Amino acid sequence: MSTPSLSDLPIRRLTPRDLQACADLSEDRGWPREEHKWGLLLAAGTGYGIDDPDGGLVTACVVTDYGSRERPELRAIGMVLVAERHARKGIGRRLMRHIVEAAGATPLTLHATPYGRPLYEELGFKVTGRAEMVRGRFTPDGTDSPVRTRPATAEDLPAILRLDAEVFGSDRTHVITRLPAFADQLRVAEDGTGITGYAAAWPNMDTHVIGPLIARDTATAKALVASLAEGTDRPLRTDVDVRHEELLVWLKERGLEGIAMNAVMNFAAPDLPGDWTRRFAPLTVAAG
Repeated sequence: MSTPSLSDLPIRRLTPRDLQACADLSEDRGWPREEHKWGLLLAAGTGYGIDDPDGGLVTACVVTDYGSRERPELRAIGMVLVAERHARKGIGRRLMRHIVEAAGATPLTLHATPYGRPLYEELGFKVTGRAEMVRGRFTPDGTDSPVRTRPATAEDLPAILRLDAEVFGSDRTHVITRLPAFADQLRVAEDGTGITGYAAAWPNMDTHVIGPLIARDTATAKALVASLAEGTDRPLRTDVDVRHEELLVWLKERGLEGIAMNAVMNFAAPDLPGDWTRRFAPLTVAAG
């Protein structure tokens, strides 16, 4: 029996049972396995992939919907991967065309590496912003911030959800409610009026990734980062909107270094909804 061509292999929905195959695909492309992150994405989003007749996956990606389940307001695309043995054969383009066609009129967003950007531009995505990935061991500056932070409690969740929807511009309840179990730390900033920001630190290989980072202002963002750094002995990593230049400068003064620059790209939307001035870093570039 002849082996079917890649163009004949069906695209199917992935499930949490595909976690190991997705992690294997990451490893095949020289990425970290990131099983913890894959687990969240496959639970909160919808995975798409093509099975390799010889075992494993030919390609995979995850789409996370925001807004109502029946009529999403935004779809975030992440973890677009093609196995090395099938690279440069148009399979990634085929998968992305499927995602774009399935979205219909729903706007799409993604973070693109320089390597992936030409494909997305070919499909009609436009660059609308940039995010810088920074990584390193955080060194405190020895000063006490006037901004008060504390660990989040279950009672804080409704306020966190309200703030997140206001800042993100769309309902992310199905993702944010998973944060307490997904993250090692979840902290809030508050003043006399209530919660003014929140941030999580979650484990990813040998680092703790900070995201989401939602804050009223830069001082609040700094206080949240510093308080999360106190709770870990791992290096920190986060992806900061480059418009938040003051935060980026401060992070680099505290020991983090820029290691990558990704383009924020949208399809069928001139910009992301919500308030970028309070949105400092995403949960993960794979889910917006």
